[in-house]
Amino acid sequence: MLKNILPRGRSRSLNRTQKAAIAGVGALGAAAVALTAVPASGQTTTTSEAAPTAKVAYSTKQIQDVHAGVTGQLAGASQKVAAIEAKKEAAAKKATAEKKAAAKKAAAKREAKESTSRSAQRTEVKKAAPKSYPNNLDGWIREARSIMKKHGIPGTYEGIHRNIMRESSGNPKAINDWDINAINGIPSKGLLQVIPPTFAAYHVPGTSKNIYDPVANIVAACNYAADKYGTMDNVDSAY
Repeated sequence: MLKNILPRGRSRSLNRTQKAAIAGVGALGAAAVALTAVPASGQTTTTSEAAPTAKVAYSTKQIQDVHAGVTGQLAGASQKVAAIEAKKEAAAKKATAEKKAAAKKAAAKREAKESTSRSAQRTEVKKAAPKSYPNNLDGWIREARSIMKKHGIPGTYEGIHRNIMRESSGNPKAINDWDINAINGIPSKGLLQVIPPTFAAYHVPGTSKNIYDPVANIVAACNYAADKYGTMDNVDSAY
């Protein structure tokens, strides 16, 4: 190549300027060759051929599978949350029902207790308030017979009433001051004309110890008549 640089007919002897020009041309040529070997990215390579580029495969099925998996997980989580909420709601309903049942049972128990207490109070009132009788001959006889019944002393209403009317005409303060008992100093007294010793001997506990008390007089006289005659009903005269 250097041969072509020199013109024909000139001397082959090169001066300093010519030598410098030839060296510059050689340098430029070497640089050009070097540039053709550098890739566009600016990096050098030791091989004459570039490595093949890997191909990336894309598939919509994979995306669909991922979407389906996420959807399934969300659905499963929702079902779990719904199941937990249902259990909580069922537990709350059960607790409320049990609370209502307990309150109802307690109310029924309290009502039964109060009812029993009221019944007991009524019973106590009945016991504390004995049956009352009118303060007359009918009331005296009926009250006397209720006491006689408790002590097993016989005597009908009719038999008692009949003997009272004969002995005192129904006067609880009546006293006999003319018969043998009066002569002996122990006159007969009260509705059924009982002498004091007989009244004391046949007095029934729970009645008055006053011989003029109409009920006490009837009960004591009937007790004596039951002992001597079997019952006041069998008495038709002085006894």
